[in-house]
Amino acid sequence: MINRTIIRLKIVQLIYAYYQNGGRRIDAVEKELMYSLSKAYDLYNYLLCLMVDLTRYAEEVVTEQEEKNRVAHIDAQISHRLLDNKFVAVLSQNEMLNQFRDNQHLTWMDDRNYLKHLYAAITESEYYSDYMSLEDTSFEDDREFWRRVYKNIIMKDTEIDEILEDKSLYWNDDKETVDTFVLKTIKRFTAESSAEHQLMPQFRDEEDVDYAKRLLDRTIENAGYYQSLISNSTRNWELKRIAFMDLVIMQVAVAEMLSFPEIPVSVTINEYIELAKCYSTPKSHMYINGIIDNIANRLRSEGKLMK
Repeated sequence: MINRTIIRLKIVQLIYAYYQNGGRRIDAVEKELMYSLSKAYDLYNYLLCLMVDLTRYAEEVVTEQEEKNRVAHIDAQISHRLLDNKFVAVLSQNEMLNQFRDNQHLTWMDDRNYLKHLYAAITESEYYSDYMSLEDTSFEDDREFWRRVYKNIIMKDTEIDEILEDKSLYWNDDKETVDTFVLKTIKRFTAESSAEHQLMPQFRDEEDVDYAKRLLDRTIENAGYYQSLISNSTRNWELKRIAFMDLVIMQVAVAEMLSFPEIPVSVTINEYIELAKCYSTPKSHMYINGIIDNIANRLRSEGKLMK
């Protein structure tokens, strides 16, 4: 689940902190990197738990209303369709998700005000109306309901950001990317899925783990060389005049460009331009694009970059 976009972001953040804090041992920074990546995976699991815990909250609401109707002798049927959702039933039994719950002791039931807010947003939505109007529902209908709710309500909800920030500072920048993996995970469940259904692994393979560690190490170990390449391409600007975040982003980009021959230069440039758009000044991405492209062309002409 941890893709290279998340890895690049975490490394830029750590390199920025590394210099702000006066530098630390590389092994300590590497340990911090792997911990921050594990927290992104925790967020993935925690967001999957939201659909299960929201269903539990809905069951409490329905049970309470049914009791009120009984006491008041009101003969009104309350639909259990949301409570009996077949996709959530399978998700709630998932062994990997329940292992996460047991290990982390995290539950959305501790944030009942948020569950109340989200439940209201869902039950008042067109997605809920469409779902409840179906004569009967298949597993695919139940799964599609939650996919639509997650994509159009949960992903766009602003209150969830405050909840997540209170849980972990590592989650501030992770949700947008992790959301895409939650949606992919929802779509992978089928009517035949069992408790052993595999969620996404933390890393696709060991190659991505090696990529993360090597990119971090090279960025720090060869900092002087990478900064000299940047300095020689800044049209007589001194490094101290470059926005510090821009310098960090370019340093990591050059490290990737020189350390991973299998990654096209265009991919590297595009990835770090997107980071600059989010985390630096409005015009930084254009500036960074020009400098990294200049460095790549010069290294090619010198025979130091063979891609």
